[in-house]
Amino acid sequence: MTKIQSRRIRDTVIFHAVVLFIGIFMLYPLLWMMIGSFKPARDIFGSISLIPKNFTLQNYIRGWRYNGSTTFTTFYKNSFIVTGFATLGAVLSSALVAYGFSRIKFRGNKFWYSCMFLTLMLPYQVVMVPQFILFFKLGWVNTFLPLIVPYFGGQAFFIFLMVQFFRGIPLELDQSAMIDGCNKFTIFSRILFPLIKPALITATIFSFYWRWEDFLGPLLYLNSPRSFTVSLAMRMFSDPSSSTDWGAIFAMGTLSLLPSLIIFFIFQKYIVEGIATSGLKA
Repeated sequence: MTKIQSRRIRDTVIFHAVVLFIGIFMLYPLLWMMIGSFKPARDIFGSISLIPKNFTLQNYIRGWRYNGSTTFTTFYKNSFIVTGFATLGAVLSSALVAYGFSRIKFRGNKFWYSCMFLTLMLPYQVVMVPQFILFFKLGWVNTFLPLIVPYFGGQAFFIFLMVQFFRGIPLELDQSAMIDGCNKFTIFSRILFPLIKPALITATIFSFYWRWEDFLGPLLYLNSPRSFTVSLAMRMFSDPSSSTDWGAIFAMGTLSLLPSLIIFFIFQKYIVEGIATSGLKA
């Protein structure tokens, strides 16, 4: 074995050891929460070990039942309703807007595209109060509408992502379709829309993550416990005036991660493909 080969093996071993250490360091809090959901309340903070001494499922049973009249079945149903419709609206509307910016020539195209792009730098806290006042006057507070309807206007990040895909598709497809008698909406829906599948899946995954774990939005607009989402319902296990049921919080927190983890492991290749391809075409 030459010195160069020996150095390469050493560098590879060091690299993988460092990556493994960083990975364990990042995943440890998550694993600790998951394992802690199977521990009795007295053992959760008594040890940092990942091996439970006394295994129990009572945290899951107690957490899912919540207060008896309202269970986490209701909260999960609310989360899926909000996340599903908001994701559908965000992806479809963003694709339509991206098609307009990338394929249709109109006055002020670049100006409005720049304005849309600048909204990426606008913190949500800036528009939070005006939006709340608007939705309050519309009578939408304590309904799912403020958490769903705004996303049917598109999202800047998804629009930018899809514009890069549309720009990478030859214009000859549009011209050929127009010769065959297709209008612009037919070209979009039947020809170009299926060709941006990686971007659509990437946008769907990100939108699902963001809407599923959203806490501030439901906290602002939902008042009735029966309309709470999962992220907001877990807060009710915390009672600063008496005691906090950490076992139930850990159990429901673990269950709340399952949809995101399942979607990630199924569609992770599309995330990489969508981001990498859009970056190349940009």
